[in-house]
Amino acid sequence: MKNIVSLLCLIFTFCLNAQVDGVGINTQDPKSTLDINGNLSLKVVGYNGGPGGSATPIDDGIYLNLSPTSGNIEFILPDATTVPGRIYIARNISDSVDAVIYSFGFVAGQGNGVEFFPGDSRVSVKSVTMAADIGNDGGDPTKTLVFVSDGSNWTYGQLGF
Repeated sequence: MKNIVSLLCLIFTFCLNAQVDGVGINTQDPKSTLDINGNLSLKVVGYNGGPGGSATPIDDGIYLNLSPTSGNIEFILPDATTVPGRIYIARNISDSVDAVIYSFGFVAGQGNGVEFFPGDSRVSVKSVTMAADIGNDGGDPTKTLVFVSDGSNWTYGQLGF
């Protein structure tokens, strides 16, 4: 019995010490909920495009290399209502074919279901086209985009590089 009481006291003490305002990786004094003093790596996943009406589902990764090919240009994000706070960084790695992004949960008609909102607009769109760098001049602002779920819709925009 004495061992059980000692064990419970030890667990209780550990739990009290675990209740901190932040978690630090390589730091003893975290300044945020998660404070990383070092490098951060994000999971990179490549996806091949799907044909019209059969978009390739995006269900893994944070940094996405999208590879559209002629006739296979479609990709589809999860329903934004099921992944609040989810962030994707997507790059069309093709230099000759545009990529088109859709979302599960879309319902025809503005204001119905999941939609895409450009970060600088209140007007929604049903899909987002990510341009290929056909001119090989680096002047295509939609070649790399960030998508963020607000729990209802997807907000998207340029990285700002």
